[in-house]
Amino acid sequence: MANRMRVAVTGSTGLIGRALVERLEAGGHQAVRVVRPGGSQGHDPSASVAWDPVASRIDAEGLEELDAVVHLAGEPIAARRWSPDQKERIASSRVHPTAMLAQSLARLDAPPAVLVSASAIGYYGSRGDEMLDESSSGGDDFLAGVCREWEAAAEPARAAGIRVAHPRTGVVLSRSGGALAEMLPFFRLGIGGRIGSGRQWMSWITLHDEVEALMWLLDADVEGPVNLTAPEPVTNRELTAALGRALRRPTLLPTPKPALWAKLGRELTDALLYSSARVSPAVLQRDGFQFTHTNITTALSAVLTR
Repeated sequence: MANRMRVAVTGSTGLIGRALVERLEAGGHQAVRVVRPGGSQGHDPSASVAWDPVASRIDAEGLEELDAVVHLAGEPIAARRWSPDQKERIASSRVHPTAMLAQSLARLDAPPAVLVSASAIGYYGSRGDEMLDESSSGGDDFLAGVCREWEAAAEPARAAGIRVAHPRTGVVLSRSGGALAEMLPFFRLGIGGRIGSGRQWMSWITLHDEVEALMWLLDADVEGPVNLTAPEPVTNRELTAALGRALRRPTLLPTPKPALWAKLGRELTDALLYSSARVSPAVLQRDGFQFTHTNITTALSAVLTR
């Protein structure tokens, strides 16, 4: 990616969005934050675009002269227990803003060349030991339905000739947020352990590789779904053992399910911690993306010491 790009980023305050903005700016590109009213505080107002996803408003003029858009915004999946209202927030915070953004980009006189519009491996549902790639069918649970609608909402941009890629992200490993940050306090105390049988598959990627893959998608001649997961998924039992070794702590006792229910509720617990998705990054590997971290042991070492 030799040329300087002007890239708009939604969700720029989230774990991935913050890291992506830093990476863009470090590479000499201009990151334009798409922010809610007042959200540009502390940043150059000329490098931000105002939007209000709830009210379906966006400063379309600010979207002119962009090279690319990376759309990451959405209500965190595990922000709170899944009540009917919370599930609606999860779905609507993804589908409606994506549709509004795609429609706005499609109406521009000079639209960006590419829209990288986020999705997740939740698309596949819980599939046991089945190896899944981008050609695999979707699941039939709540998150799978959300992902289907989320991806479909970007269709206006695709119809307008914009290259649209959907990074289906797995579990992002970072000390700064996400699943690993939630797990670390328990494992450091020596009370972390496998969940259930431990046989369920977890498809992971380090934050570093996640951001590098997003950067790669800005330039690569790739469209449609792209799995952003490392080439070597692990079972929960394998992850537990690797994290215990990295922290030099015992991992003998399984995590009691009632404790997880008490914190997360039953449906969210099952969806996040007991589902099994063994996902292959077939498109990234086919098209030459180079992972920095492919093995869970070396990945955890890098993440925990960085």
